Amino acid sequence: MSIPVIVNRTGGTAASRGDKLEEELAAAFAEAGLEIDLQLLDGGDVQDAIKRVADQPLVVVGGGDGTLGGAAGLLGKAGATLGILPLGTRNHLARELGVPLDLPGAAKLIAERHERRIDLARVNGEPFVNNASVGLYPSLVRRRDVARKRHGVPKWLAALPAAAGALANLRNDPLSLDTPESRQAVKTPMLFVGNNRYALEAGKIGKRETLDGGQLAVYAVAPKSPAGLAAFALRTIIGRADPDFDFAAIGEMPEFTVSGPRPWIDIALDGEVKCLDLPLKFEIQPLGLTVAAPPHTVSLECDTALP
Repeated sequence: MSIPVIVNRTGGTAASRGDKLEEELAAAFAEAGLEIDLQLLDGGDVQDAIKRVADQPLVVVGGGDGTLGGAAGLLGKAGATLGILPLGTRNHLARELGVPLDLPGAAKLIAERHERRIDLARVNGEPFVNNASVGLYPSLVRRRDVARKRHGVPKWLAALPAAAGALANLRNDPLSLDTPESRQAVKTPMLFVGNNRYALEAGKIGKRETLDGGQLAVYAVAPKSPAGLAAFALRTIIGRADPDFDFAAIGEMPEFTVSGPRPWIDIALDGEVKCLDLPLKFEIQPLGLTVAAPPHTVSLECDTALP
């Protein structure tokens, strides 16, 4: 049978390739010796398309980390293997799995049928493969997307005024972090939750030591002024963040709940912002997703941008 290949054509690298994308994909899979059923879709149509083919043993999805995160939730439940075409802007998951970033290389890897099982995280049932965050980052993304639609500028350019606006309206939100064993009240401008631990050491920033450790990594940034938060970001980039000074809470656990003063909250899941009801219930499903990937992690240059 033909392998379903579903591509979000509206974001990241896919959008930049324009009308050439279909031809490039067809050539890459033909070279790999695979017959495919290709669908190039707008982002809002991708999830429905994946639902229709989730009963197939292998479904290939092209897009950024947000697209892959949504696909992972559906395919993980169905027990299907996720093949990855890294067609987003950052492609964090592909990099960490060692998936080639070029289309011929990614198609060849899928044809070789190498598979690996990794953890899948969820919050209120919504999946994420990399990380989730509340506070500053979702605010920045909302502002960036408004600027892109209003002025038609690239994502990186829209992010500059968006970051300035998010910092100018910075809030240190009161949150409660609840586990089966304890409750901790914190005030934080940003709560960051990783699907497994993100390194804070110099040279490893933005990289996870494992994708199958079965733990959520929690980082609640300590209350800071806009200038203090900017300084924290710089220290983090060079690997000089201080766990005792820079974080109100930090730790690893398989599940926890976040409560707050409002009935809802904006949350970024692999870079895509959603509005979810509070409390937020975070949990991890160990080895909940099968991906087409090399049997061992390939060490690639790390990208420090979030998420």
